[in-house]
Amino acid sequence: MKTSKELLASLSQTALMPQEEMLEIARKKGKLFIGIPKEISFQENRVALVPDAVALLVNNGHQIIVETNAGKMANFQDHDYSEAGAQIVYSAEEVYKADIILKVAPPSPQEIEMMQQKQTLISALQLTVQPEDFLKQLSSKRITAIAFDWIKDIDGIYTVIRSMGEIAGGTSILIAAEYLSNVNNGQGAILGGISGISPTEVVILGAGTVGEFATRAALGLGASVKVFDNNIYRLRRLQSDIGTRVFTSVIQPRVLAKHLKTADVVIGAIRSQHGRTPCVVTEEMVSEMKVGSVIIDVSIDQGGCFETSEVTNHTKPVFRKHGVIHYCVPNIASRVSRTASYALSTIFAPILINIGEEGGVENMLRRDAGVRNGVYLYNGTLTNQVLGEMFKLPYKDINLLMAAL
Repeated sequence: MKTSKELLASLSQTALMPQEEMLEIARKKGKLFIGIPKEISFQENRVALVPDAVALLVNNGHQIIVETNAGKMANFQDHDYSEAGAQIVYSAEEVYKADIILKVAPPSPQEIEMMQQKQTLISALQLTVQPEDFLKQLSSKRITAIAFDWIKDIDGIYTVIRSMGEIAGGTSILIAAEYLSNVNNGQGAILGGISGISPTEVVILGAGTVGEFATRAALGLGASVKVFDNNIYRLRRLQSDIGTRVFTSVIQPRVLAKHLKTADVVIGAIRSQHGRTPCVVTEEMVSEMKVGSVIIDVSIDQGGCFETSEVTNHTKPVFRKHGVIHYCVPNIASRVSRTASYALSTIFAPILINIGEEGGVENMLRRDAGVRNGVYLYNGTLTNQVLGEMFKLPYKDINLLMAAL
């Protein structure tokens, strides 16, 4: 039997000998099969992935099929997608054979019929336009559905909403400039100002993302900007983020009415966390505005914040009431579909690459709380409390479902 000294010497000698290298066992990567159908929703001109993003995914080993003319309204041709490595197919049925369906608008009942069992759907949810049996149809096919408008980034920001809000804010000022001009039978004014002439007055209702970027655009053109919001924190943050002092005020009817009388442009950018946007501008206030002034109601998708607002579309975007031009198109980002498509792609492409790196949707959802926040159906099980209470359906917490597996 070895003494303690002999045993210690033996162990030391063994430790000095070459050892077998222990490598981390890498996660098995998955090859994704992604389908991009052509959008059939009314005036939805965006596409979920641009050719550059498709090329990135194909170079990472993933297969992508694109329905013919899917990118046409954003000025991307089939040739652009095929050159990027995608397969062009000529029927929606072929696209819906993919494992992951990526689209902008939520699927219609006819599109859900074409979907396969246990597919993954990534799209907008748009609760206000969904029929009652929408969830039941998806659930019957055990779909895992992710609402991209509920996906959060690492800072807890709704990344798609933020991106589309930035586009809507900047674009709303450019739209207002169009309708102030003679070309669109406006008052014939330039949005901004030149030396020796009083600048255009722009009133912005709401100091969120849309309001912030509308403010930036208006200031950049030289306009005089006034921002109203009932949240003092948002007003302070806007002042800090834009780096200059602008007129700000809480929404007090008498103060607001006073400034609306002299405004050339009013941007409605108030958002509601739940339900309808509060209507803060009465018809009487609108009737006292200058003839030829312009209202852009970005909040119209939540009911609008002007009593005189009525939903319009890109074909007939404006109407006049009390001599004031109203622009009330819900989907402003679709007006600049190419830019909006690039914005969506910069969000979706990394998520899809992450799904592949993690070896599938389930593994990715375990590790990415931000994307997991967007899940409203998991293998056919409703996981969102808001939807469950709205449609009176049973639901389960996605975190508990993931923990149980």
